[in-house]
Amino acid sequence: MELREPTSDDTERMREVAQSAMTTSYALSPQQIETIAEEQFGEERLTRTFDDSDAVVLVAESDEWDTVVGFVVGERDGSEGEVRWLMVDPEHRGAGVGTQLFEAAVESLRENAEHVSATTLEANTEGHDFFEQFGLERTDERRVDIGDESLVEYVYVESEAADEAPTEAAEEGDDLPNAETRDGVTTATTEDGEEVYVDRDEVESGTDGPFYAAYTDEEHTEQFGYYCSNCGSLDTTMDNVERIECAECGNTHASRSNEEYDESYL
Repeated sequence: MELREPTSDDTERMREVAQSAMTTSYALSPQQIETIAEEQFGEERLTRTFDDSDAVVLVAESDEWDTVVGFVVGERDGSEGEVRWLMVDPEHRGAGVGTQLFEAAVESLRENAEHVSATTLEANTEGHDFFEQFGLERTDERRVDIGDESLVEYVYVESEAADEAPTEAAEEGDDLPNAETRDGVTTATTEDGEEVYVDRDEVESGTDGPFYAAYTDEEHTEQFGYYCSNCGSLDTTMDNVERIECAECGNTHASRSNEEYDESYL
């Protein structure tokens, strides 16, 4: 996969990725998603962003699929840097695309900024756990106007204690209950004594903590199920609408999609 700066030829695909990502992961109506996509990721808006010297925009292009599968948008304001949007095509999640984009954007912003923060809409049901994995803490929320919509946006800033790189912190493995990390490989043990391999890049949000995909082999080719980071249990189930639930602590992940949308999300 290649990370590169976008061109004008990428604008249509970037909008498609944004709409797909929001449809899957944002508790917003189709009309709200269309409004955000038009205002934030329309061709004219993206072109202006590409030309802005204070903006950081990167796309991830898949060598296998020969298409853009994700992108990140950040901006500099004096000594401050901010990751504004991070979008990954749902069909290409679990391969570390979002992690690579986020880390590359932060690295670029740090060239001129002393502090880097990240923002995401409250409606992004998948994004909040992601930022916390990088040592960011939610410190504020604010109203943002997009078109005729007034939406809540969460602000994540760097914790004073989070001086190490997120990948180094992840290798410690101390933050996952009943799990052990050695040489970058995280394992957990079932009640029957079976060792499984936890993929920390393949994550689903939960009401009490994220779920990580668990595999029977180190190469992550045969999935065992999901590991609950809230209690460390592997006793989890997934129903036919991809709702994950932990039998031990009740931690729950509910998938978002067009089919699952109803007016109660407004």
